[in-house]
Amino acid sequence: QDGDQGVSLDIPDWVDYELHKRVDIKRALGKNHWIISQKDASISNYGFLLSKKRYIFTIDDDCRPAYDNRGHKINPLAFHYRNLKTPSTPYMLNTLYDPYEDGSDFVRGYPYSLRSGVPTGVSHGIWMNQPDYDAPTQLLKVRERVSRIHEMVLTVPAGIFFPLCSMNLAFDRALIGPAMMQGLMGEGMPWARYDDMFSGWASKSVADHLGIGIKSGMPYIRHDKASNPFVNLKKEYKGLWWQEIVLRFFMTEVTYSAQADTPSKAYKELAGQIRATLTSTHQYFDKLATSMELWTDFWDRAENGDLKFLPSRQNKTALDPINQGYYSKDTYFTESGKNLNLVRHNDITRKERSSAKLKVFVYELEHEFTLEKYIEDINSHSQPRSNCDWT
Repeated sequence: QDGDQGVSLDIPDWVDYELHKRVDIKRALGKNHWIISQKDASISNYGFLLSKKRYIFTIDDDCRPAYDNRGHKINPLAFHYRNLKTPSTPYMLNTLYDPYEDGSDFVRGYPYSLRSGVPTGVSHGIWMNQPDYDAPTQLLKVRERVSRIHEMVLTVPAGIFFPLCSMNLAFDRALIGPAMMQGLMGEGMPWARYDDMFSGWASKSVADHLGIGIKSGMPYIRHDKASNPFVNLKKEYKGLWWQEIVLRFFMTEVTYSAQADTPSKAYKELAGQIRATLTSTHQYFDKLATSMELWTDFWDRAENGDLKFLPSRQNKTALDPINQGYYSKDTYFTESGKNLNLVRHNDITRKERSSAKLKVFVYELEHEFTLEKYIEDINSHSQPRSNCDWT
């Protein structure tokens, strides 16, 4: 819980959760609690640190399920899980997108030596409706909305960086965990709204070094509320300049030793290079490097069970898993025919599923038909045949 620590959050009884406040962070991390940002989205780092789950999914509070082109709600958890459990292909682009999806494969000319891929560490989802723009672009495109959905996933090629948005993101703690630290931002820091951007640059650099893949694309979520562009401009103005310097540093100067064979070791080496190269730009980068070094130490201690995390509140439930498919079974529509991802939620109607049974049409069978004869006829075919093929 960030912001006003005196506010009591109203959390439904059915939610399985742990609620950690700033006092809990101070108790766990002691004098170095400052490495967890205050009044900034990157406070989620603390959740990454204490989690015992293999896979982490993070989503913003102004996001809801998006709708596909057929009117089904998209289940982001199912898609992120599929992305993380299937390999990535960072060393050669497959022009049919993700070859491990149903209905796709490697195209002609794709070397068999590369088809086993590499483990996937990060699944980066995107958004419908309100786009994730910086302040100048927001001000230029006030009315622009993301209205087209492209149901595909791509591996980000090795050596190529991308703007990571933590609005709809999942990652594998075992493969890439500590390198997903979002940059030190928020109260007392000279810039903001680049916490997830920094996480994307750093994790991609470490992932390339360790031979780990990152995917971007499906799943989509619906982003409902754009932040104030004038407030954003005050937070971002240094970043609009610094991003040019920092990104070129990642692209051209970062290297790792052979000894950096884990995410923690690589991230700590990266911290040293940030201190040596970027502190001349601003003293902030020295503090950032220190926070990264302390972070990796805390991460390793937490993994070894040497850190204790006690929440202010918690609740355990025994809910059965729901919505395990990629899409909702129900479909949705608008009376106006407008895009489901752009209209108000109150304008969306659920279409009841038909209760009609599946009809099987069988042609040119004997008039005197019995179930036994039907089964005998089916079993006589060596390969499955459709009804239309039967004669």
